[in-house]
Amino acid sequence: MRHLWAVRCCTRDRFVALLVMATRRALHFVFKVGNRFETARFYRDVLGMKILRHEEFEEGCKATCNGPYDGKWSKTMVGFGPEDDHFVAELTYNYGVGDYKLGNDFMGITLASSQAVSNARKLEWPLSEVAEGVFETAAPGGYKFYLQNRSPLQSDPVLKVTLAVSDLQKSLNYWSNLLGMKIYEKDEEKQKALLGYADNQCKLELQGIQGAVDHAAAFGRIAFSCPQKELPDLEDLMKRENQKILTPLVSLDTPGKATVQVVILADPDGHEICFVGDEAFRELSKMDPAGSKLLNDAMAADKSDEWFAKQNKPKASG
Repeated sequence: MRHLWAVRCCTRDRFVALLVMATRRALHFVFKVGNRFETARFYRDVLGMKILRHEEFEEGCKATCNGPYDGKWSKTMVGFGPEDDHFVAELTYNYGVGDYKLGNDFMGITLASSQAVSNARKLEWPLSEVAEGVFETAAPGGYKFYLQNRSPLQSDPVLKVTLAVSDLQKSLNYWSNLLGMKIYEKDEEKQKALLGYADNQCKLELQGIQGAVDHAAAFGRIAFSCPQKELPDLEDLMKRENQKILTPLVSLDTPGKATVQVVILADPDGHEICFVGDEAFRELSKMDPAGSKLLNDAMAADKSDEWFAKQNKPKASG
């Protein structure tokens, strides 16, 4: 009888794990950017991404989406396709902040695109071959990207996001046992592991490093979605496990668009993790055909560089 109970428990836990994986999606990574014009050029002209939507805000985000800043800011979503089935980048720009100090936390995004390699060469964007057919480059601000010189095997060329961790096993326990991610690969010798919620989604790679993870001022955030009804349970789980909750469950408004619910967590190394209710987010994240024009208009109207130049002052550092 005890053996049968154990089997049933194991089967139930396996079912719950599969259900979690089936209903969660990797969405985007948040970057703080200081030079919006050059950043847009990199994502559009070098990587070949599209502007999916652009929004302007007069005050800081309740969930600190733009970092610990209270003033005017903008959010630009860029990617190879709609957020429903592509992993994208969220570019947050704080007016008046010109640069952000990098830490060792974000180790790069890897994507498969021979077109991006070709674009970089044509535009003479710096490229360095770090392995056969793999080129390292950087977005303005120093964020690293690794371009595989081949066509993608899936519809989304973005393959993985790599984050530094100080204790691989501790991090695996968090991301796999608590957040329900499947471990696809694990290499003890190289101290790295690959995780994800689905075979056809962008993966999360954890890379062990010596010493502490330093987020500095440029720290980003990785975002996932889950059914909205799971958010309170996820928050409760983190409370029971004594894990850090940066922003308790909160509703975020975007003028003229859907209101979404989010909870912001932090893993053992302090990497910020956003979970958002999937149903409302799908409505919010619909592609805006005017997105590129809205970004261009906002950049044209932004005279902050000229103002600081006239005052003979540098923009603030984040």
